[in-house]
Amino acid sequence: MITSKHDAPHPSAVDDLYDEADHWHVNTGGQTIHAKRIEGRWRRIKWLTASVWLIYFLGPYLRWDGQQAVLFDIPNRQYHLFSTTVLPQDFWMLSLLLLFFAILLAVVTALVGRVWCGFFCFQTVWTDIYTLIEEKLEGPPPARRKLDQSPISLDKLRLKAIKHALWLLIGFLTGFSFVSWFTDAPTLWTTFFVGEANGAAYITVALFTVGTYVLAGFLREQTCFWLCPYARIQGVMLDTTTIVPTYDRARGEPRGRVRRDVAGEGRASGDCVDCNQCVAVCPTGIDIRHGQQEGCITCALCLDACDQVMDKVGRPRGLIRYASLDELEGRPVRNLLRRPRVWVYSTILLLSLSGILYGLTAIAPLELKALHERAPLYVLLSDGSIQNRYTLKILNKSPERLAVTIRVSGHDDLTLVDAGKPVMTEPGGVTPTTVFVRIPKRALAAEQQGIVFHAEAIRDTGLRVEAERESVFVGPRP
Repeated sequence: MITSKHDAPHPSAVDDLYDEADHWHVNTGGQTIHAKRIEGRWRRIKWLTASVWLIYFLGPYLRWDGQQAVLFDIPNRQYHLFSTTVLPQDFWMLSLLLLFFAILLAVVTALVGRVWCGFFCFQTVWTDIYTLIEEKLEGPPPARRKLDQSPISLDKLRLKAIKHALWLLIGFLTGFSFVSWFTDAPTLWTTFFVGEANGAAYITVALFTVGTYVLAGFLREQTCFWLCPYARIQGVMLDTTTIVPTYDRARGEPRGRVRRDVAGEGRASGDCVDCNQCVAVCPTGIDIRHGQQEGCITCALCLDACDQVMDKVGRPRGLIRYASLDELEGRPVRNLLRRPRVWVYSTILLLSLSGILYGLTAIAPLELKALHERAPLYVLLSDGSIQNRYTLKILNKSPERLAVTIRVSGHDDLTLVDAGKPVMTEPGGVTPTTVFVRIPKRALAAEQQGIVFHAEAIRDTGLRVEAERESVFVGPRP
């Protein structure tokens, strides 16, 4: 828990930062933080953003064309995204995807601080759910502290057993859902509980169960303080234009209790009534009145708490609000479009996203490679024809077995040996086949002649798929 002493009033927002770090004290795990839960605008937003994780739990059960819509089939090295199958050959898109999310995190942090940590991070969301269960069973923070300090009793054991059982159940569902993305989810429910699932599935579910239980149930904010690197990485991305939850010291100081019969203009104190509600609701236990700190995950719950207190004492909202240092110091707030880093980040985002979209739309169900035989380069047949040998490698990216027909173009007199004979290709695999191309010697006008191999197939849906590859036909010098 981050605690602090009351610091002396200070008139300038710049001078307010002079010794904030001197007042910080980071809880190293010696005290359990029981944050107060209150309703409000930002709490509702947190629940809405946290609901994004329902995709994690429900996504594996979405069906598409009779199979799992999104399936990362690692054993077969196939990654099915609805009607698109991505193979290792197309994994260059993964680099662009990772770049996209890395830059997205950077630009969001530069603009509005650690909103990922406060609203989307799985550690924050899971901890929020765990503490919600804890409150429903054990009561508000004072009751929970009292229960923790009370001696062992049957009632205490009953509450603790139910709580930890629910925590373990959520951890199990977390691990089970993770495995479901890598195997057929309905089948996993059948095989897992009868001991027929893959050994890796049991190990993964066990690790996720224990990990979720420990991280969200016990470590909580300690994970953010000591285990997560983003707290430090994102901290250096903030500048004076970044909008973060901020205490308006010029308006709030000096702190003092308020009486309803005292007129606002005659107050000797600032708007902060020193109720400490902003500290009580903070999931990491910091005091936002001492500025931005390592423990602040910008969840904005302190904004809800302060606004409710301001409403009760008849003072304007916004004593704690999202604001930048420039705004607090009275400097002009720069427009987003006038910030160089926004343009740089946006350009990288656009390029990486364009590459991903191009890759997904350009993925063809068939890929063809043609390797010319070099020993010998050509053979002179008894009928006067020149014959070249090629090894064709057909990559079938579709989820079904395809009968692929090969044809060649590029010369009016060329002949493909055994033309029309289909090549059976397995889904997600490369099928090699050898073909021979012949051209009469008299019809060759050059030592090398460009030709094009075409691979065609018809899928079960009736859709025709094709691929082509340029190559060269080699003959003797005319």
